[in-house]
Amino acid sequence: MLIATYDKLLVVVSLLVAILASYTALDMAERINTTSNQHPRVARFWLTGGAIAMGVGIWSMHFIGMLAFRLPIALGYDAWITAVSLLIAIATSGFALWIVTLPALPLRRLFGSALLMGAGIAGMHYTGMAAMRMQPGIDYDVALFLVSVFIAIAASAAALWIAFSLRKNTPHVKAARAGASVVMGVAIVGMHYTGMAAASFPSGSVCMSAREGVGIGWLAILIIVVTLAVLTIALLTSVLDARLESRTAKLARSLAEANEELTQMVLHDHLTKLPNRTLLEDRLTQAINKAARSNGHFALMFMDLDGFKAINDSLGHHVGDRLLVEVARRLTATTRAHDTVARLGGDEFVILVDLTLPDDAMPVAEKLVEAVNQPFCVGEHELRVSASIGIAIYPEDGNTRHDLVINADAAMYHTKRAGRNGYNFFEPSMNANAHHQLQWLQDLRVALERKQFRLVYQPKFSLPDGPVLGAEALLRWQHPERGLVGPDEFIGLAERSGLIIPIGAWVLDEACRQMHEWLTLGYADWKIAVNLSAVQFADPHLVEVVRAALERHQLPPQSLTLEVTESTAMHDTEASLLTLQKIADLGVEISIDDFGTGYSSLLYLKRLPANELKIDRGFVRDLSDGTEDAAIVSAIVALGRTLNLRIVAEGVETERQQQFLASVGCDALQGYLRGRPMAPDLFLQTMREQHKSAA
Repeated sequence: MLIATYDKLLVVVSLLVAILASYTALDMAERINTTSNQHPRVARFWLTGGAIAMGVGIWSMHFIGMLAFRLPIALGYDAWITAVSLLIAIATSGFALWIVTLPALPLRRLFGSALLMGAGIAGMHYTGMAAMRMQPGIDYDVALFLVSVFIAIAASAAALWIAFSLRKNTPHVKAARAGASVVMGVAIVGMHYTGMAAASFPSGSVCMSAREGVGIGWLAILIIVVTLAVLTIALLTSVLDARLESRTAKLARSLAEANEELTQMVLHDHLTKLPNRTLLEDRLTQAINKAARSNGHFALMFMDLDGFKAINDSLGHHVGDRLLVEVARRLTATTRAHDTVARLGGDEFVILVDLTLPDDAMPVAEKLVEAVNQPFCVGEHELRVSASIGIAIYPEDGNTRHDLVINADAAMYHTKRAGRNGYNFFEPSMNANAHHQLQWLQDLRVALERKQFRLVYQPKFSLPDGPVLGAEALLRWQHPERGLVGPDEFIGLAERSGLIIPIGAWVLDEACRQMHEWLTLGYADWKIAVNLSAVQFADPHLVEVVRAALERHQLPPQSLTLEVTESTAMHDTEASLLTLQKIADLGVEISIDDFGTGYSSLLYLKRLPANELKIDRGFVRDLSDGTEDAAIVSAIVALGRTLNLRIVAEGVETERQQQFLASVGCDALQGYLRGRPMAPDLFLQTMREQHKSAA
């Protein structure tokens, strides 16, 4: 027998190549598995490339092991038979990669695949041995031969199971693959060298491929270089593709998050995160379609917050915004998960409620009203608002989006007019009034720019028969269709819509202009009085508006009196005191209007920087000696004297009223007895005539 030896360096190289080939196979399994679902064509590319890389690696390990084998005779390898062994290795590798990328690997498939793969590896090995073309032929030890085949099958089973288990990119998978590749490499090398140990070469054997085949001198270097290049390129390609895929996945996630955020912005209110008008319309359409198919019902509830505007104007928009967020949270907590709470803008909310019966809307509305009625803690403020709700039921109150929204809105305005803080179901009679209000609002929006407003002036007289002290400016609307409209018909609408702010600024400016004109005519003792609504008084820009009007018309501040109702002055007294003091600091006089109708605290009244009290006309109407009203008026006059305030009575229409007021010490009067509201030219003419007759 010929004595065989091994080149130890090449043996070590063969082990390293086996480990590297195993790691490449595991990495390729991941790439194929990752791309198989979304990109089948790319997966086939990776399967082909992986089969070549893995096959070349296994075959190279085998051939480097063959090259490490030494006999005391010249050795060589038949090129064609060697090529066949390479093809067997590639085919076997392709089969293995395909198996591990299947969705499941049951035991039956695992054992069957291991048998085929092991047979392929053994076939590659013994085909490579046959490439030596030994004469006489190689003798094989049957036991070791079977052991080598068993090792090949067992190694294949282990390799398939490991590759299947580690085919997904999970945490710590790289380290697991590295350890598994060492186990697989040792198993493959063990099979090879067991097969080599099974071979024996009789004395006098001759290698027929030594002359005609490929020599081993340069072949070892070529195989090592090519194999390492193929495996390195495969690994680098896999790593780069994995990184590219990871970046692509990150970009895809970023894009998905951006799309989700954009959708959130487009379909939700940015402040409260509730659905906005666009999303509400979509859900309302879905609710109509669902209810139409099942003959069901749902309620559309329109909600407006009572008292929100005053909070927003007096405490600032940042407090108002936080209050809206808290209201949204409370509404969401009160309703069910499948109901919709949306914000249309401002303090308007819409609630879409699924119903079993139409009457089921009533307890829902009661819960919503009760929830909003509870105080809200916003920062250091305890705030209170209430809810006015209008309810439209599908299909009784409309079977289209437009009809339901219009009718719910009409019912909500009916709740507002009925006293607020409650709810009303829609009734057909509400529509006419809603359309009327809407038309009034549209007309009111253009009245200012079309110069349809007018000021008339009602004189104030000193008691008992004294001269004219000035006038109160009163607003009228010269409507193109309805004629001259009094403030009682539109001021409330102007306050609810916020239009009272620009309208009030115009009144103040026009009154100052008129007073300046009278001053130039020599009426320096006159004063002009202008009423401030509660909404105007809460406007944070009020003081600047007053200052600008005075400066614009060069009017002395003491010629202007601003009238504030008692209830307005007493609401949020600390804020009112601050505003009134700023007005007083300008030099403008302050009159407390409708005195006696509110709930004044004498402590706060004493602190108000007021110059005048106006007795409400309700006390003057039935004035006579011995009546309760007479006692109240006498008390108000006495109080005014104590606080050093002028006392003006309004609504004086009879001589008897005038005489009583003069007798109790009232300073001035205002009413139809001495002068009705008049246009400025008529006012001036009338006052001149009265002055002449008095003289």
